[in-house]
Amino acid sequence: MARKRDQIDPALLDESFADCDPKTDLSSGGLHGELRKVAAERILNAEIDQHLEPPEEQESGDHRNGTRSKTVLTDSSAIDVAIPRGRQGRLKPVLIVKYQRRLPDFDHKVIALYARGMSTRNIPSHMRELYGVEISPELVSAVTEAVLDELGQWQNRPLDCV
Repeated sequence: MARKRDQIDPALLDESFADCDPKTDLSSGGLHGELRKVAAERILNAEIDQHLEPPEEQESGDHRNGTRSKTVLTDSSAIDVAIPRGRQGRLKPVLIVKYQRRLPDFDHKVIALYARGMSTRNIPSHMRELYGVEISPELVSAVTEAVLDELGQWQNRPLDCV
């Protein structure tokens, strides 16, 4: 019987949480963080498998060439992910694009805090307290500047009559 993707076997969950301390395992450094890491690495491995599948890639001599470690900021933590490499270097990952250090959810959190009036100096301390993630005020500025043009357009859009 095929299982829907959004359903998880309750027996598997019971087994995973059998010897757990809920205070630590549901934190970003516990089981929750490990699940994110495992899911990201599985998706990245599927991406390279799909990249290497076509006959032209096989004929070119492209094949797996180990992994490289990369620390990626998520909305709740920093995770170290093993990024698979191809021998020819032609793989263009979709989940974690080359040179990307933050997942999109992270940027959305920073923008939401900024939009609610928190300063670029306060956001890093807030992120450190809540998620244990160290970021710089410069990173916050870079994230918010990336959306300032869109924000200005949205603020100056014509409104419908009420």
